[in-house]
Amino acid sequence: MKLLLTSGGVSNGTIRDALTHLLDKPVADATALCIPTAMYGMLPRTAVMTWRQIAGQSPTPLVELGWKSVGMLELTALPSLPDDHWIPLVRETDALLVCGGDVRYLHHWMLTSGLAALFPTLHDTVYVGLSAGSMVTAPHVGHEFLGWQPPTAAPDDDTALDLVDFAVFPHLDNPMCPDNTTPDAERWAARLPVPGYALDDESAITVVDGTVEVVSEGHWHHFAR
Repeated sequence: MKLLLTSGGVSNGTIRDALTHLLDKPVADATALCIPTAMYGMLPRTAVMTWRQIAGQSPTPLVELGWKSVGMLELTALPSLPDDHWIPLVRETDALLVCGGDVRYLHHWMLTSGLAALFPTLHDTVYVGLSAGSMVTAPHVGHEFLGWQPPTAAPDDDTALDLVDFAVFPHLDNPMCPDNTTPDAERWAARLPVPGYALDDESAITVVDGTVEVVSEGHWHHFAR
């Protein structure tokens, strides 16, 4: 897969240009599947936000970019369905739009649904993460972002998919996220066993064949190990 890991969605022209480059075609010629599952891990406060994200009425743009078509892939439903009802759809889709919410809830359902097992075979698919949708690709998310946990998990288990070799701290210095300041990011990074990137909502990271690049019209920090 090719990854576009955003904090606040495709929020500016620079990030949109990066998306177009990864797709290797205009957005208007590309198909997408929206994955809203992470938001359910933060119910009830995310109920209206979930609908707005799916409907393309969110301040964090993903669905409303002018795709050729957009469908919805709900991970919690997939274990009850035959594989041939959804796996071909995923394989044929140009982009997976993975919404924000609770990162460990998303991690659990990516594994339980079988979607994560497909990732190594989706060579041309563009994975577009938003907030938790970006964080879940890391080896670790950091204890600061732990919320929902599977019943069998240790309370401090912060592991995720390990698709990339760094962690993501989203919404840097966003006034709506008072615990996501630069000093908070520095403390988060100091406790991580891997490198980290703190991104504001005008910044994103692309990962293609292991090459990492920050695309930004805002500010961000890289924390090496």
